[in-house]
Amino acid sequence: MEEKIAKLVQWIQEKVKDAGLNGAIVGVSGGIDSAVVAHLIKRAFPEDSIGVIMPCKSDPKDQEYALEVIESCGISHTTIDLSETHTVLFSAMEKQLKEKGEWNEETARLGDANTRARLRMTTLYAVANNYGYLVVGTDNAAEWHTGYFTKYGDGGVDLVPLVNFTKGEVREMAKVLGVPESIISKPPSAGLWEGQTDENEMGTTYNMIDSYLKGEEIPEKDKQIIDRMHKRTEHKRQLAYGPPKF
Repeated sequence: MEEKIAKLVQWIQEKVKDAGLNGAIVGVSGGIDSAVVAHLIKRAFPEDSIGVIMPCKSDPKDQEYALEVIESCGISHTTIDLSETHTVLFSAMEKQLKEKGEWNEETARLGDANTRARLRMTTLYAVANNYGYLVVGTDNAAEWHTGYFTKYGDGGVDLVPLVNFTKGEVREMAKVLGVPESIISKPPSAGLWEGQTDENEMGTTYNMIDSYLKGEEIPEKDKQIIDRMHKRTEHKRQLAYGPPKF
């Protein structure tokens, strides 16, 4: 794993150099994936990396976890609270659609959550522009395969260094890098709403998805869930579609 980490760090350095930029930035959520990326970019660019904590009507505990990550790797950081910005944007949209009589309450919670993710993406790119950095994403192989990320939200990044690593491998990497055990052991959550966890929302576990990606046998029920998620989210793994040349 140390060898893989060294290769990832070198790859990040090369990609930033190829882009003619100065360093790298990541949004630090307090989860294991962003913790690993924060450690990686700090190793790649000790003086030119930054972690951005972006609470948005979030559980205060998430910010505490994020600060643990910052302290563990020593990366430069800033905190930008997006709660008020989200309220202004989302309530304006809700007001206009309600006036048209077309507001869909059934999809509102997901729309709210995705708006938060896209606000964070917008914020990261604005800060990245300030420093001349590339935006580094946190999606692992399980999330990428199942499409468990917000299109143009946490999926809107320049680099995805963890995309070939299962969740289990990310945990192993976290231990080697020195990510705090409190981060490694807590249930994965996108923090979309109170009590939300990734595995409850997906209907299967990361262990099952990891086994599936490694070609191992898993229960048919879990296989169907994973296949269905992969098929339904194919558009997320593509650039915007264009028509063929007529």
